[in-house]
Formats: sequence, structure tokens, C-alpha cells
Amino acid sequence: MHLMSLALPQEPADGIAGWAADLVETMGGPGAGLAIALENLFPPLPSEVILPLTGFAAGQGVLTLASALFWTTLGSVAGAVVLYGIGMLFGRERMHAIWARLPLVKASDLERTEDWFAKHGTKAVFLGRMVPIFRSLISVPAGVERMPLPVFVMLTTLGSLIWNAVLVMAGYWLGDQWEVVETYVSVVSKVVLVLVVVALAVYVAVRLRGRNQARHRRAS
Repeated sequence: MHLMSLALPQEPADGIAGWAADLVETMGGPGAGLAIALENLFPPLPSEVILPLTGFAAGQGVLTLASALFWTTLGSVAGAVVLYGIGMLFGRERMHAIWARLPLVKASDLERTEDWFAKHGTKAVFLGRMVPIFRSLISVPAGVERMPLPVFVMLTTLGSLIWNAVLVMAGYWLGDQWEVVETYVSVVSKVVLVLVVVALAVYVAVRLRGRNQARHRRAS
């Protein structure tokens, strides 16, 4: 059965859903894996579209459900390992050099972050794979901090499998209503983004206030 004929009528042929549908129809499971690997490297490509659509395709017999889960998880891990490698090549020293040039931050802030990642990095990588936006980003500090690669791959695989299974199965069960998944996950993504922006704004405000108070003390 031609997958594009099953896509949403309102989805343009050159849209993300159309592109993902073409990949899955042409390549089957490996096509879904490639789409998700690219989603990890380029977060604007939404997994909340690609994964439910892959589940929908599995429900229509374009590929098996097992193949959908295997290849999308493999793609997630492959993309994450590339980002891990970028973080590892970027390195701790270069990170410190760049950090030292940034306004409103101190070397001690980065050191505390490194200490936190050393203590909680395994949880951060595992849970981060199930948080929109941070799914990709969490791989970079793991590489910078040289988390053992086997541990990183294991945590990424488990976290990715859970996230992928939820969205793929949702698309599988919802059938031609798979786009409902995107609506709900998009809301979660927006909430996470707002929380991050608020946290950064509070951090900058506190840092500026501390600097102003220090200047007043020196002036007096």
C-alpha cells in the first residue's frame, strides 16, 4: 500500500511528514532509522511527527512494528553518538576557554556543573532522552565529560527505546489520527522551553544583582 496515500490530506508533499513517509516507504525500517538519526542531529526535525507516522506505517503493513522500534532506536543511538563525539572532540579545556569569555558567568559555575554531571550524569542522559528539546543536547556534555561510551550507549538506548516505543505505539494505535500525538508532545516541548527561558532569565537577573551589590560595597 502506498504510504503517501495514507498521509494526512493537509500535509504538503514536501512537508516533514511527506519527507518521512517517502523515506519509510522507500527504505522501510532503515528509512525510519535515518529520519530519526537526522532528527537527533537537527532537533528542528520533530520526532513527534516522524515516530507516530512510522507507527502508522507499521499499522498499515509498510513495515513491522518490531522493525519500526528497532530501526528508530538504532537511529536515535547513532545520532546521539555523533553528538557525543562532537562533545568529546570539543573538550573540557576548550569549553573552559569559551566559558571564561562569556559575561555573567564564572569558572566556578562551570566547575559546579561538571560536579553535578559527574554525580547525576547517568540519570541526566537516561531521562534526557525522554525530554523534548534536550533529547539531543544532553549528548554533548556527556561527550565533554568523557562519560564511558558503553555506559552512554546503554543509557541512550534504554531512554530512546522508551520514548520511541511510546510515540510509535501511539501512531500504531491511533491509525490515521496519528497527528494527535504531535499536538500533545508539542505542548510539552513549549512548556519545557518556557521553563528553560525563565530559569535563564532568573539566573541572569540574580547574577546582575550580585554584581551591582558588589560594586556598591566597593564604592562605599
